[in-house]
Amino acid sequence: MELILERIAKRKTYTIGRIYIQRRVDDEYLAGTEKEYFCDTLEPTWRDYEHGAYKVKGRSAIPEGRYAVVISYSPKFKQWLPILLGGPEFNRKWQGIRIHAGNTAADTEGCILVGKNREVGKVLDSRIWLHRLKQKIVEAKDKGEAVWITIK
Repeated sequence: MELILERIAKRKTYTIGRIYIQRRVDDEYLAGTEKEYFCDTLEPTWRDYEHGAYKVKGRSAIPEGRYAVVISYSPKFKQWLPILLGGPEFNRKWQGIRIHAGNTAADTEGCILVGKNREVGKVLDSRIWLHRLKQKIVEAKDKGEAVWITIK
């Protein structure tokens, strides 16, 4: 399963995005417009790392890229949650980036919050959308599919 996170509003203190699920045909992911909107996201401040920006601990969105997604137990949240895995540098600098519930930028220290963006700078109904996303990930894993997220 391929998830696409498109960041659509890069503000001073938060970043709003949308998650799409890429449709599959004959075990291939379609390119271009064949994606289905799933939910909205909220992250900390986006920074232009490619042009010299630097990470601010707990207040920076992760770099654009493609990351493996697995579900593992989070001792901090005391529940099973999706976690992003990257290469050695990503895992060193951005260790523990999860997708979890929350409503405002104060609820994230670099992680991706899911929900519906019905209020400025917030996502709502986050627990519902987290549950739905976890279901999709588990269904894909049960079919033997790898799960990836591409962040743009």
